[in-house]
Amino acid sequence: MTTLADLAELVRAPAALSVPGDVVAGAAAAGALGPRTPALAGASVLLYWAGMAANDWADRGLDAEERPERPIPSGRITPAAAVGLAAGLTAAGVGLAAAVGGRRAAALAVPLAATIWGYDLLAKNTAAGPAVMAACRGLDVLLGASGGRLTRALPAAATVAAHTWTVTALSRREVTGAEATLPVRTLAGTAVVAASAAVPGVRRAITRPEAPSGAHPDRSRRAAVAAVLPAALAGWYAARYGAAQVEVVRDPSAGRVRAAVGAGITGLPALQGALTARAGAGLLGLAVAAAAPLGRRLARKVSPT
Repeated sequence: MTTLADLAELVRAPAALSVPGDVVAGAAAAGALGPRTPALAGASVLLYWAGMAANDWADRGLDAEERPERPIPSGRITPAAAVGLAAGLTAAGVGLAAAVGGRRAAALAVPLAATIWGYDLLAKNTAAGPAVMAACRGLDVLLGASGGRLTRALPAAATVAAHTWTVTALSRREVTGAEATLPVRTLAGTAVVAASAAVPGVRRAITRPEAPSGAHPDRSRRAAVAAVLPAALAGWYAARYGAAQVEVVRDPSAGRVRAAVGAGITGLPALQGALTARAGAGLLGLAVAAAAPLGRRLARKVSPT
């Protein structure tokens, strides 16, 4: 009999903590933070879980050989139940996005859902796989920005997409281990991603006037914290994920690769928090980043990879 624990393993439930930050970062960048943001984040989580279920359904034959302990090959969840759950979660995610965000949100949720399924069914095992998965995350950021100016969220979407490329490229070697050059490339990509998140937003840097000499000290301190916070969160992201990739450079075995993939998934909220803080929402950025340590703890019970 299928249990909730089986379903949680199928959809990689703890890894969903890395998803709402996409929407929040996009909304903050586009000036669209508001009552709709939590619901759009919920829609994003539903679509993420749909993708995880569809992934295992599509891989059920391969998993029977390489990972027989997973829910479908072990017999704990039937293939029909897995694909049915994936379809239902997809419909629920798109429907929720359209209900709360209208046509603009639906115009992003539909291609996001299509890209998720396209990755699972067609692109995953091709050279285009990392790019398609990166597009999924980029569209997810733009879903959060659907209530504001999308162009302002493009840099944040590109940053999250680049991070996703590194994680996906590594994930393709979770079973076999990586060639020596792969972690070097992904580590370089992580450095660029962290640097881009740490740099203050151009609009803010140009338009924010300098405080007058007689400005209140509290305001000056808040301004200083606002300037430093994105860099601090980006540094935290780079330190955690980068350290795991350094271990892969030293030992590109399958176990080290899986650990780095897990670090990339659970460390993403720190990057999203940096992007949110860069857009001017410092406290919200800290709240988003707080999902990173929580995700690491939960990942010890249910694997995020």
